[in-house]
Amino acid sequence: MSRRTIRLIVLAGLLAALAAAIWYGRRPGPSGPAGSTAARRSGGSTAAGDQSAPPLPAVSLGMLDASRREPPPPTRNPFRPGSQPAAAVRPAVVNPSHPLPGLTTPAGQAAPGGGAPAVAPPPPIPLRLIGLVEVGNGGPKVAVLSDGRDVYYGRDGEVVDGRYRIVRIGNDSVEMTYVDGRGRQTLRLPGAP
Repeated sequence: MSRRTIRLIVLAGLLAALAAAIWYGRRPGPSGPAGSTAARRSGGSTAAGDQSAPPLPAVSLGMLDASRREPPPPTRNPFRPGSQPAAAVRPAVVNPSHPLPGLTTPAGQAAPGGGAPAVAPPPPIPLRLIGLVEVGNGGPKVAVLSDGRDVYYGRDGEVVDGRYRIVRIGNDSVEMTYVDGRGRQTLRLPGAP
């Protein structure tokens, strides 16, 4: 079937559903809107039978303006059955004249008082080198990498998996970094020295 035929079939089905909804909504009777309106006007009884609807409760708008109580503080840890409520935690007070060594300021400079800026190294690259392919005689090498699920191919300078860059392809290894240049790592072929 062509796309146009499928669209026409779907459109016809939607129009039929719309016509059925309009017909059902306009038909008189106890279940339709006209019947329920007549039942409300006559005090709850319909022409089909003596079924009376329960009276609607009165709405008090004054209750909406009443002040509400605040919910109580949590009394237990849901991850520890039978635990007591946690004590109130006070925020730590840092004295700017005596910074801790190794902490950095927002500008990225070492904090006054000594210590180099603390920078966490990036996680290791989760790829394995599973092969090297040489294109033609003496042509560029292509690294074949895997993360256990997918297989990736790349040459010198190319980005693999959108996150890693191949820096250099050797005879039995590949040097890689993250795209931003951090975390240089050498991946070796299995069984290579």
